[in-house]
Amino acid sequence: METKNVAIVGIENSHAEEIIRYLNVERPDDVPVRVVALVAGEDDRTRELAELGGIEQIVAESGDLLGSIDALIVTSRDGALHRAHAVPFLEAGTPVWVDKPLAASIADAHEIVAAAERGGTVLTSSSALRWVADTDAIAEGLGSIGELQAVTVTGPADAASPYSGIFFYGIHIADVAQRLVPGEPEDIDVQRLPGGVVARYRVGGVLVTLEFIRPDGDGQVPFRATAVGGHGVISRDIVLGADYVQPGVDAFARMLATGEAPIPTAQLLAPIAVLETVARATAAIAV
Repeated sequence: METKNVAIVGIENSHAEEIIRYLNVERPDDVPVRVVALVAGEDDRTRELAELGGIEQIVAESGDLLGSIDALIVTSRDGALHRAHAVPFLEAGTPVWVDKPLAASIADAHEIVAAAERGGTVLTSSSALRWVADTDAIAEGLGSIGELQAVTVTGPADAASPYSGIFFYGIHIADVAQRLVPGEPEDIDVQRLPGGVVARYRVGGVLVTLEFIRPDGDGQVPFRATAVGGHGVISRDIVLGADYVQPGVDAFARMLATGEAPIPTAQLLAPIAVLETVARATAAIAV
């Protein structure tokens, strides 16, 4: 199987290191993807990652790589930067994985999706939590609890994060909810808590509740999902193991091999729409 050569932009994110370690150091035989170029960040960080992955090509701007790689991985912490990095490559027909979130506004998210359509290429974006074993177990168990009534997803998130606020960590919560209850959120309601915010909406007849809890300095609440059905309940923590990025990387590799996006477009956009509503509502409440 032909090896795909990819580049990473946004190397300040810890995910960049884990992706390089998996693809270039561990080099699994069934994942023929290698990171061959980096868009430079802070000097020491750039040098560290280049040495880790044996990466020789370092460029100043992501645009310097147009036409020279098989795909781009965008891992910038701030989702507000993702449109500028992703759109030129998508329009040129180059597949892109935007780690998380897809964007920090629904307008940017729509433009990224439209760029993929214009370029006739594939796009993916997701939280690492979407793919981990605990989320899989909850999703697989939904059929055993009867007609689904309600789903609650809880986790740490801070509306005051310097990386586009609630989007930075809130995407984990919103994306897990979309994995468990896919569909367009309707009638989104947002309420402020003493240490966080709650969003409720419906998908069909199912009530979805997202609890974004601000870490208080002594720790943070775990990610957790609870599903209530007509004759049962599933509830479990969603734990990120040491290999937490690998399932998402594997999904990206399958996309490159098959040309098929692993997540429907509607599921890329729905979490961003919810988070934008949360961001606007919390800003209004703060005023």
